[in-house]
Amino acid sequence: MLKQKQLRRAVLLALYGSAALTLAPAAFAQTASPDAAQADAVQSVHVVGTRRTGAASSTDTPVPVDIIPMTRLAEQGSQFDLAQTLTNISPSFNSTRQSGADGADLIDSAALRGLGSDQTLVLVNGKRRHTTALVNLFGARNRGNTGTDMNAIPLLAIRNVQVLRDGAAAQYGSDAIAGVMNIELKKSLGCEAVAGYGQYSAGDGENFLASAYCGVALGGGSFGITTEYLHRDRSNRAEADNPRIIGDSKTENQTVYINGDMPLGAGRLYTTLGVQRRDASSAAFARGGVGSDDIPSRNSAAMYPNGFVPFINGDLDDRYGTLGYRLKFGEWNADFSQTYGYNRLDYTIANTLNASIANLDLERGGRGVSANSFGAGGFSFRQLTTNADFSRFYPGVFQGLNAAFGFEYRKENYKIFAGEPGSYIDADGVGNGGNAGSQGFPGFQPGDATNRSRHSTAAYIDLETDVTDRLKLQAALRHERFSDFGSTTDGKLAAAFKLGGDVLLRGSVSTGFRAPSLQQVYFSSTFTDFVNGQPLDVVLAPNGGAVANAAGIPALKEEKSKSATLGATWTPSQSTSLTADLYRIDIDDRIVLSGRFDADNYPALGATLQSLGVGQAQFFVNSVDTETKGLDITASHRMPLAAGRLNTFLALNFSKTEVTGVHAPSALAGFEDVLLSERERLFIEQGGPRRKATLGFEYTQGKLGTDFRIIHFGPQTLGTFSGPPVPNAHYEAKTSADLSFTWSFSDKTKLTVGGSNIFNVKPTAQDPNETDNGFKYESVQFGLNGAAYFARLWHKF
Repeated sequence: MLKQKQLRRAVLLALYGSAALTLAPAAFAQTASPDAAQADAVQSVHVVGTRRTGAASSTDTPVPVDIIPMTRLAEQGSQFDLAQTLTNISPSFNSTRQSGADGADLIDSAALRGLGSDQTLVLVNGKRRHTTALVNLFGARNRGNTGTDMNAIPLLAIRNVQVLRDGAAAQYGSDAIAGVMNIELKKSLGCEAVAGYGQYSAGDGENFLASAYCGVALGGGSFGITTEYLHRDRSNRAEADNPRIIGDSKTENQTVYINGDMPLGAGRLYTTLGVQRRDASSAAFARGGVGSDDIPSRNSAAMYPNGFVPFINGDLDDRYGTLGYRLKFGEWNADFSQTYGYNRLDYTIANTLNASIANLDLERGGRGVSANSFGAGGFSFRQLTTNADFSRFYPGVFQGLNAAFGFEYRKENYKIFAGEPGSYIDADGVGNGGNAGSQGFPGFQPGDATNRSRHSTAAYIDLETDVTDRLKLQAALRHERFSDFGSTTDGKLAAAFKLGGDVLLRGSVSTGFRAPSLQQVYFSSTFTDFVNGQPLDVVLAPNGGAVANAAGIPALKEEKSKSATLGATWTPSQSTSLTADLYRIDIDDRIVLSGRFDADNYPALGATLQSLGVGQAQFFVNSVDTETKGLDITASHRMPLAAGRLNTFLALNFSKTEVTGVHAPSALAGFEDVLLSERERLFIEQGGPRRKATLGFEYTQGKLGTDFRIIHFGPQTLGTFSGPPVPNAHYEAKTSADLSFTWSFSDKTKLTVGGSNIFNVKPTAQDPNETDNGFKYESVQFGLNGAAYFARLWHKF
């Protein structure tokens, strides 16, 4: 067993470099697992950022890669989902649990290095994972972005998460501007289960977790099967006299994942299958009762005399699958795979009404009621990715050269489904009866419905060589062609040079791109308003449609980036490591969601829009250039202390994004302040904290383990609706802390109890009239719910 542990450590250090110790030094201090699991860990490690095969290199990685082992976090962690778990571990990673942001309340966005959620590529076992169908329209983070739903994968199914903190579009294609996250799933033998319970100190937001994993031998291979049930109840931080519900949305996740491989012929057949069904519910803004301006415009006294809170309910269906085959042709390794991803969100708006229907009913002698629930439509996204990858190791070239090349074909489809008529119609057709559509979220209209597809093809070459014992070089080139906007070619160069004294210098330069998502190109939303008795639509107009074309909005194209990193690592011993990496990311033609144009802020365009029956319109446009500079620092140390062992890790991220240019299309020239207001600019620049740090202490003595973690979130400044002279909303830096205790009844049974944000820290209070969600603070930094407590029982069978 000791030799296997030493071998596993050597492989991880060789593959990942000192980064293998940076964020989770307890990775090598966990309870021993069966021999088969250890062997599996050595034989099938997927490494993000390299395609090297054969003997492991003795040098460290030329770009920063963090490996975050998930075994201990799945057994004992204070968070029950992946996004929040990583938020409390990795300073480069941010995930915000929104409130008052419509569909964004139902799916947590996630991003690296302060950039958008669609500028981080997510892989599962080295294969591209699909994004969600949702495009974020409201909330303090990721406005106008799509992203990957990290919480669709159960914690217990994951072996580790690898974070490549470097631009990698030349290696992996679109979306890898900020970096790449690879989620490696387990397939080790044995069975285990976790039961967890948690709630906020305020007494709400209960969480229930039941998860089980079982790895079985089959056909000469192994397959891991994970099932999970996770329920999270609402929380509410609104004041006692506030009818709003501000806090976590209600969710219920049912998830199954299968991962494994087996020998077949001359190679190995492998597969990953995952399905999640999520029922979620978010609270919209409250509507007032009798005596308020909401009657009769947005309410009916007969239905809700005391006012009401509409609920935006979402039924989410997420499916993921990969089927592949690996084999050798002589000295060449080949990997053929087909990956399928599907994400669908259907809206039902409950505890609501269509005010125009209710008031028309009243005019006709009825009671003044409408239905209180409407199917509001929804959207879906499907992605099919076909890969053929080849690699070979040449030991006689320098001190070893790994050559890899491959091809990819990807097909994507995006659909919008219309809601039932009551979710969007105006009943009397002239706007006298009250607001049209379901309150809280008007349904998608038939004119919004779409069914659009595109495909792309790509080819790449990737070279990595040890020139000497001390110098490693890496180069990659990728050409990709999309059916809707054209082609792009990107390259990357990286190097690592080992100095004396266990010091490594490393750096990289690369170009990259992000293709506009189908969601950004074709998303369409319409609701009807009335001006002087005339129906006028308020639209988010799809690119290439009649409204966008009339407004002179050009076709969307790719975002282009240039990235550079320069850093050093120091590994004086097997128990201590330190890394520091500077980075810069310049992005041209970033896609942003514009402000609303109308006759007041742009009279000429407003007249054109009104001729089309449109009162206000906004668009997705390639119009912004940004510059992101930052510094990542990580340190870890392991040592004996008293009769136990202390593991310490520190990780810091300093990041600053600035808008360096706003380039309006010619039709909008001179109206840059509408295209990108200061408020929208600040969402881009400071949607996430500009610095973040995690300091962790893990101490184990006998059967008792203690985990204490301090998480620091830097300041943020967000804009207001009013603008100057009203000051911007400034959120001061805040520091949170998590504490837990684990008692090991045996090597197979552990009970963990503890709390997160134990000092009940909250964001800085603001003017609720100026926040995006109408509350005294946004969903920023660590959220708005305060302290929480949990208990978790793990057992291995």
